[in-house]
Amino acid sequence: MTVRTLFATHFYDAALGDDALVDELADACRGLAAEDKAGQRWSKEHGYRGYTSYASLNDLPQRDPRFADLVRLLDRHVAAFAKAAGFETARKLKLDSLWVNVLKPGGAHSGHIHPHSVVSGTVYIAVPPGSGALRLEDPRLPMMMAAPSRPDTFVYVEPAAGSVFLWESWLRHEVTPNAAKQDRISVSFNYR
Repeated sequence: MTVRTLFATHFYDAALGDDALVDELADACRGLAAEDKAGQRWSKEHGYRGYTSYASLNDLPQRDPRFADLVRLLDRHVAAFAKAAGFETARKLKLDSLWVNVLKPGGAHSGHIHPHSVVSGTVYIAVPPGSGALRLEDPRLPMMMAAPSRPDTFVYVEPAAGSVFLWESWLRHEVTPNAAKQDRISVSFNYR
């Protein structure tokens, strides 16, 4: 008898590799959260507990050289992930969008996917203890019908400052509530 594992779901977890840049990005993210009135308004109108530049700023690498430095590092991480995942692409993957998240205590982000992208991810900038994990959902969950329960239907991954997490954009994920007393800061992105 042969039992094989088919259609594995890949998840990438590495250190960004530049602690000084992580510190600089913390200042950059806090500055955006204080100054970006459109992002503040969007966050409030959509019940985002904290700040996100998701719907307000689409030029962070051009706006601030610290984000351009981040993108150069992310390009390498995404290329390594694409190779490990066995992607066959005619061109290398290219950054499509990049946004800042400053999640206040009590804030969370419900389950979602990132349509129209190939690879999505987050680099964690400030992660106080108890500020929440990334929860990944077994992609078979909606199709399991009468299947018995499994212990790994959800996987929780705890980030640290400087962690880079990457996954295929179709993988449903969510941010668990920030139970810390301080903000959790991250930068999320999509590649096409």
